[in-house]
Amino acid sequence: MIRALHTAATGMIGMQTQVDTTSNNIANVNTIGYKKQRAEFADLFYQTMQYAGTSTSETTIAPTGIELGLGVRPLAIAKHFSQGNPKETENNLDIAIMGRGFFQIEMPDGTIAYTRSGGFKLDNEGNIVTSEGYRLVPNITIPEDATQINIGIDGTVSVLQSNSTELNTIGQIETTIFINPAGLHSLGDNLYINTNASGEPINGIPGNEGFGMLRQGFIEMSNVKLVEEMTDLITGQRAYEANSKTIQTADSMLQTINGLKRA
Repeated sequence: MIRALHTAATGMIGMQTQVDTTSNNIANVNTIGYKKQRAEFADLFYQTMQYAGTSTSETTIAPTGIELGLGVRPLAIAKHFSQGNPKETENNLDIAIMGRGFFQIEMPDGTIAYTRSGGFKLDNEGNIVTSEGYRLVPNITIPEDATQINIGIDGTVSVLQSNSTELNTIGQIETTIFINPAGLHSLGDNLYINTNASGEPINGIPGNEGFGMLRQGFIEMSNVKLVEEMTDLITGQRAYEANSKTIQTADSMLQTINGLKRA
């Protein structure tokens, strides 16, 4: 019974992790560029009371063994980088990546972070920046007299200036891909940094082989599906309740044993 108490406790802790992860997904259902996460679990080690194949006689062996599992543990919280739905905004500085890739962002300490959130703005110097004021890399500065901004599917940035009738190319947006994007480390604010697990960043031109195209005037919404998340939430809640019932049952059995008296 003591073993059952500890086993059920690991189940409750595991289901709490699932509910926490699902709650975070639901909270970010309208976050631009957010990628859903999934809690993954693994069973703990086993107490082996009899190995499979143990001799039961001179000519026979046991076809199965006796192994008592000791619970579950959280193995990983994996990010899923499937495509989110594009949403039209009619804002010239909103850019959605359709396919693989991340925008490069320069942090205040000079390091490079990566994001799928393409809701960009202009700072007081005309630089393209995030909502937090971090510059897009490579840095692109929009002239003061620009009356129109065009961003091609290949990341070419062109502007129409007040003293011109032709578009002038002023920069090129590059995107970055990773061999294992699920290995990126989340910083918050829709930003990631690379790790040994993600692999080194590979920069390239949008639309080239392996790189997604850009869509001006669109943002990529979260890839969270509320129906799936609500189902996972209910499943996690029921599993949590079932594990708590196991603890109550084991406790009741212990009380029965403690109540036994010698004849």
